[in-house]
Amino acid sequence: MAEDAVQRVVAARLPGSAAFGLVVPPGATTVPATLLADPAWTAQVLERRAPGGRAVDRRVLATVWWYSASSVLVTPPLAGLVAGIPLSARLEDLTVALLPGAVPIAALAGAGVADPTEDLRASLAAVVAAVAEAGGMRERPLWAIATDSLANRLLDLGRVAGDPAAASERARALAAAIGEPLPVPRYEDVGGVRFTRRASCCLICELPSGSMCTSCPRRPPEERRALLQRLSSRF
Repeated sequence: MAEDAVQRVVAARLPGSAAFGLVVPPGATTVPATLLADPAWTAQVLERRAPGGRAVDRRVLATVWWYSASSVLVTPPLAGLVAGIPLSARLEDLTVALLPGAVPIAALAGAGVADPTEDLRASLAAVVAAVAEAGGMRERPLWAIATDSLANRLLDLGRVAGDPAAASERARALAAAIGEPLPVPRYEDVGGVRFTRRASCCLICELPSGSMCTSCPRRPPEERRALLQRLSSRF
C-alpha cells in the first residue's frame, strides 16, 4: 500500500481521527520528518514563531514547539498499535503537515513494524537533540514532554477504541521499553475519567498571550484536581 493508503485504513478504524492528526487538513504544507532532526531548520522555525516579532526566550519557543511537534510525531505509530495495523515511527517514513506559522498539525506514515519501540526511541532522540540545540536548553525537559505526548495520545486513542485503561497500560509498557531518559507516564482518575498526570510544563504560560493549562504540574494539586473534576463532566 502507498503511505497515505495504509494510514487511511488506520484512521477509518478510529473515530475522530482527523482531530488526532491522522488526516492532513486542507491548506497545510508538508515537510519530511527528518527536517525536525535538523538543528538549523529548527532554529529557523523558532525564529519565525516568535510572537509578533518580539524577543522571547528561545527555551520557551523550543519547548512550545516540541509540545505540539512531539504529539504529532508519535500519533501514527501509536494509532497503528491501537488499530492493529503497524505504522512506521522512523523519521525517514514520516511526513509532517504544518499550518501557517510552522504549527505541526498532522503526520503521515508508511507501513511499520509490529513493535515500534526501537524506531520511536531513535526518532525521539534525534528530534530532542535538535530542539535542545536550537533552543539552547537541556534535553531532559523535552523528554518529559515526549512522555506526556505519548501518554495523552494513547489515552485519546484508547478512549475512541473503547478501552482507555488498556491504552494507559500500553503507554506505561511502551515508555518503559523505550527506556531512559523517557519517564514512564503517570495517570490519575478524576470523576470517573482518566487523565495524564503530566511530567512536564509546555511553557505556553510564559508566552506573552499564554495561560496555564488545566493539567499543568505547576498548579497546586488541589486546584488541578478541582479543574479536572469540572472537565470530567464533559466526557
